Amino acid sequence: MRFLVTNDDGIESVFLHELVHALHAAGHELFIVAPKREQSWIGAAKSRNRPVHATSADRGLGCPTWIVDGTPSDGINIAVGHLLPRGVEIDAVISGINVGLNASLGFIIASGTIAGAWEGALHGLPAIAFSQDLTTELYDQLKAAGDVPDPELHEVLKVSAQHAARLAPQLAGATLPRSFIVHNVNFPLPCRPESEVRRTVPARVVVPGLFTPAGDDGTHRLIFRLGDDLSPPELLTDRIALANGFISHTVLDYKKLGT
Repeated sequence: MRFLVTNDDGIESVFLHELVHALHAAGHELFIVAPKREQSWIGAAKSRNRPVHATSADRGLGCPTWIVDGTPSDGINIAVGHLLPRGVEIDAVISGINVGLNASLGFIIASGTIAGAWEGALHGLPAIAFSQDLTTELYDQLKAAGDVPDPELHEVLKVSAQHAARLAPQLAGATLPRSFIVHNVNFPLPCRPESEVRRTVPARVVVPGLFTPAGDDGTHRLIFRLGDDLSPPELLTDRIALANGFISHTVLDYKKLGT
């Protein structure tokens, strides 16, 4: 298949690179458009009040690659409208692999990763978002190491990327054009070759208190919280699936917002 790939962690993210390597190894044709810098938690924002630069770049990924100094949504919009070669038809937009989970209502809407996929859905394309669950400790270690994963985490990432390369054509092929559907896939920690996929719903998580009280300089600073899960116990949520070692697959059907 022919995929347009983005992320919200930026063009240099190893998580993006491993996804690209796995998709290449599976024989797919790829085009990449990724933010110049990390754009986490920016949701579906577009750069309305400033110009956006898109620059062709070679990052050794073996496919046409552009860097955008904007959001994931900017990148997909500009790529589909102006960067892809004339006559090229994309089978799906893929976003990820995100550094950290994108599970639950408290995180899905805020996610730049899911927004990159959603921008593809807005262009009538099948869309898939991939994310890798991490502990807070692993996330902090990764950031302290300049986003270079240690060997154990890197191996988990490669396994998740292989699952993504297997799932992407299945999900894209099963999704009709102009269906306004985003497939939200989260990989557990650790993700193993034998990890099974479970169909899930978003956990009903509220995330209050994400900012500190005002400091001496009068500013408030973001603090990370997983939030409070209010889901009924009978639901198989994305959070529950991950906690039990399953790959979570949630179908975000935006058509239902109009019913």
